[in-house]
Amino acid sequence: MSKRSPSIIALIPARSGSKRVADKNIRPLAGHPVIAYTIAAARQSGIFSAIVVSTDSEGYANVARKYGAEVPFLRPAEISGDVSPDIEWIEFTLKRLKEMGREYDCFALLRPTSPFRLPETIQSAWKEFISQEGVDSLRAVEKCREHPGKMWVIRGKRIYPLLTIGPEELPWHSTPYQSLPEVYSQNASLEIAWTRVVLEGHTIAGEVVMPFLTAGYEGFDVNRPYDWQFAEELVRTGQAKLPEIASPAKAGSQ
Repeated sequence: MSKRSPSIIALIPARSGSKRVADKNIRPLAGHPVIAYTIAAARQSGIFSAIVVSTDSEGYANVARKYGAEVPFLRPAEISGDVSPDIEWIEFTLKRLKEMGREYDCFALLRPTSPFRLPETIQSAWKEFISQEGVDSLRAVEKCREHPGKMWVIRGKRIYPLLTIGPEELPWHSTPYQSLPEVYSQNASLEIAWTRVVLEGHTIAGEVVMPFLTAGYEGFDVNRPYDWQFAEELVRTGQAKLPEIASPAKAGSQ
């Protein structure tokens, strides 16, 4: 008897009230609100039992439904602030869904400000995640452009190396970049985890995290005005590809 494949839900955060770029989650990019590309990638990946957008805005909810995602309830204002951690809204969402009789083995966190994340990206990450035993979560990472070994903190009129774990004879801040150990930074493309890490451990990552290496602009995050200009240029010149959106989907269809 074959083993049942774990179920997975896509969770897309889209709170209103962004300050750096107003309404960034629904700001148009190449003819569609940017959130539409994340919904499209999730739908086309074919791996999700449900695609749910978490938002505190009925206007955002209508946009999400127009492109084929669910918004079964709104996110409370008290967990929708600038500094509200992800664990709050994710735990709230999974618990509310559980109360509705909807339980999932895993969840994927797909942020709408990563429009160049393709369906194949999600499929690859999911395949890698379920192939590993003993992991709590997966997180998208890419090689650092600026190495933390060459970063400093300022204290008054002095600076101190951010990292002090390099060799004393040749500190990392004085080492050629090519000789430094490879370091990776997380990006906004995607995260996958077992729901138990949230419901039992009250964390979104757990203790054992595996990497998923993104390539090209898969992890590019549009969060500042310059990012939008650059994203538009990438699309215009064909340097990066967006998930295809033929037309808005009917609400709830997947």
